[in-house]
Amino acid sequence: MSATQEHRSLLGRRTVVAVVGAAGAAAALTACGGGSDDKGGSDTVEQPGSGGEQQGGGAVLAATADIPEGGGKVFAQQKVVVTQPKPGEFKAFSSTCTHQGCAVKDVSAGTITCPCHNSTFDAATGSPTGGPATQPLPAREITVEGDSIRLA
Repeated sequence: MSATQEHRSLLGRRTVVAVVGAAGAAAALTACGGGSDDKGGSDTVEQPGSGGEQQGGGAVLAATADIPEGGGKVFAQQKVVVTQPKPGEFKAFSSTCTHQGCAVKDVSAGTITCPCHNSTFDAATGSPTGGPATQPLPAREITVEGDSIRLA
């Protein structure tokens, strides 16, 4: 094999390795990326188009009776999670995980869980309690009027 042929062969192999490596990196980023389009199996996720009736200052998210004590509900369209850590006490946080931006999917036993990498957050404070997330979920403002919970 001549030097020119050997050089072309090396370039061809390098190109193949670079393309395969780029495809693998893209697949890995997709797997770790936004889980917000995932319609996962959790029954605590409110699907887009439900709730959100406009009345007064903000969108009605839910009735107070819809938010279980010690648990909560994720409202995917509004990107908010509403919890009830204690009877009659309602909190709201961004539903976007602070680790890599996936949507949290479940709230139970006082814990908000992100399915992407199993980060967990305290349902009363939004502070991380486990997993790779180190920053709390940002608080969102809500108002409770009668038996309605609204975005503020």
